[in-house]
Amino acid sequence: MTEESEVRDIASLLEDEYAHAILRYTSERPMSANELSDACDASVSTVYRRIERLREHDLLAEELELDRDGHHYKSYRARLDRIEIELSDGRFEIEVTYREENAADRFTDLFEGLR
Repeated sequence: MTEESEVRDIASLLEDEYAHAILRYTSERPMSANELSDACDASVSTVYRRIERLREHDLLAEELELDRDGHHYKSYRARLDRIEIELSDGRFEIEVTYREENAADRFTDLFEGLR
């Protein structure tokens, strides 16, 4: 993918109301597709399509969660921290900055979810 097409793809994705909302909600805490469906007032299939597009650009991470009954499900969290788009010499350049992942925090969140 060229840099210019990536700029267009990401800009189009951020303009989409559901993708935009998914990033907003998952920047606060990881959420399942069902939770996102309720929060975004969208069908689960719509949410999954946006999740797939966001994951294609590494803007959303998928995590495996365990519930109290021992079952597991997927949740999603925003990886996006910042996007910079620069126009220089007739070309667009994009730089995506991702949130730092803290393994200790992830372990604590997983452990607390089991209680």
